[in-house]
Amino acid sequence: MEKTKIGSSGVTCPGSAGIKDPTIELVPCPNCGTENEIFTDENSVLCESCGKIVLRSQDPSCIDWCKYAKECIGEEKYKELKGGK
Repeated sequence: MEKTKIGSSGVTCPGSAGIKDPTIELVPCPNCGTENEIFTDENSVLCESCGKIVLRSQDPSCIDWCKYAKECIGEEKYKELKGGK
């Protein structure tokens, strides 16, 4: 697993791996049950079958509390994952 150097302290962050090197999760559509692929750096996709929004459940991550999160994963990805904040 690649660790990202953050801040001037040179501390490394293993928590950003799922964002910087995303993997695929299969998530069933709550409307029709079709399995949809959602990458770990995405919050939602449109269902391939019915077009409804499928949300990936998210556990708390370092982007919720780390003061270096925006610097670590990049401002654009940070805003996307934080809902434009």
